[in-house]
Amino acid sequence: MKKTKIVATIGPASDSKEVLRELIQSGLNVCRINFSHGTHESNGKVITMARELSKELSVPIAIMADLQGPRIRTVVSEEVEIKNGEYIWVSDVSVDANFQFSISSFQTISNDQISNKKILLDWPEIVNDINIGESILIEDGLKRLKVVEKDGKSLVAEVINGGVIKNHKGVNVPDSKLKIGAVTKKDEEDLAYAMSREVDFVALSFVSNGKEIEETRQKMRKILGREDNLPQIVAKIERKEAIKNIEEIISATDVIMVARGDLGIEMDETKVVIYQKEIIAKCIKAVRPVIVATQMLESMIQNPIPTRAEVSDVSNAVIDHTDAVMLSGESANGKFPQKAVATMSQIISDTEDSRFDDLQCATPSDDKDQDYVAIIESAYNLAKNSKAKAIVAITVSGLTARLISHFRPMQKNYVATISEKVYMQLSLVWGVESYLLENVDKESLIENMVNKLKSEKKIEAGDKVVVVLGRIPGGEKMRLVGIREIT
Repeated sequence: MKKTKIVATIGPASDSKEVLRELIQSGLNVCRINFSHGTHESNGKVITMARELSKELSVPIAIMADLQGPRIRTVVSEEVEIKNGEYIWVSDVSVDANFQFSISSFQTISNDQISNKKILLDWPEIVNDINIGESILIEDGLKRLKVVEKDGKSLVAEVINGGVIKNHKGVNVPDSKLKIGAVTKKDEEDLAYAMSREVDFVALSFVSNGKEIEETRQKMRKILGREDNLPQIVAKIERKEAIKNIEEIISATDVIMVARGDLGIEMDETKVVIYQKEIIAKCIKAVRPVIVATQMLESMIQNPIPTRAEVSDVSNAVIDHTDAVMLSGESANGKFPQKAVATMSQIISDTEDSRFDDLQCATPSDDKDQDYVAIIESAYNLAKNSKAKAIVAITVSGLTARLISHFRPMQKNYVATISEKVYMQLSLVWGVESYLLENVDKESLIENMVNKLKSEKKIEAGDKVVVVLGRIPGGEKMRLVGIREIT
């Protein structure tokens, strides 16, 4: 069984129970539901199907609700053709429809140099956050403007890369420090619905700093009326400001997603793979699961086989030891959703079977409880040196499983928990095969887990396993039980 997990976006091509079953059987671990699309009713049907199939197939299938975030779009009444070197007007929808653009005092250009072409942005007051010298990128960065004048609600921008500006196209402002936050009014409605369905993960789009993550966590607590057992937050790294604040974001969040689409627009695209590798390394050290996303098998939206470059892309992410890789359009609206998941699963398995998959992980960051880290490191070394077949762990919060995963052991990592939420959330953690058991004492949990693994023929008489007991909140501490020979 592969150790790197697969997140797949569920959409029109995959939102039937038959296709979703095929995706799970092909290697899907986490269903991503993009709340930029669909309705609560249609997205809720996917959640229901995934929960039913998880029980039917006896495998943990987690649900990730991906919030749209503050996505900015163009507003034009008709298409506007802009040419390189032109100067055009830019404002936002907070201005009156008959607003007359003007600049009271020009610094670099004269009034007669400005064309009468106008573009509005659909986010009220956003012009306040965009300054002279900053870039405005439209439609995946294909059209590029540079602000040269500003006065009140008026911006004058020079066209760097021209083209036809259409209505409702995506806009990025990578140089601007926006004050709009990570959660919009729509997101709050979607978040409340996702909480009511007890999703396992909530993905935040266009995160800028750690404060936005904590504010969202507080919203979750308020909605659910409880302090713990919350969905884990996935911080999507897709803004230039997020790269600047990556350390605090990793510290604040539960999971990181390297969202290479918008990141490649906001940053120099030739450096995206460098950021990807650096972020994966930082996440492993911080014991944070990390997902590599966007365009991994993009050509499979239309074709039954991927390009060689796409295969290399997935394989290299596996070699870097990302926890998970993600499919977007390939599984949501592509022609071959099942084949895309099966292909990704095969790439992962072949790469993990190769000698290039070995990784020596550094000790986790100093902010981790070093007593627990030392216990898990001892378990890892004991398993390696004793030629144990597996590590068997009991966890309540999932911390024990994540610490074991941090060391990327060659052995199987079987984890039992009594928490259904943790059982699902471990679907995203590298190398973990989780089991949901009844709430009994720890010693009984070990016996139940060993018997379960024997019945599934994952271990047999004569095998050695290393047993680790995670801590119980308010109870005994984590401890290494040691080597156990199966009888």
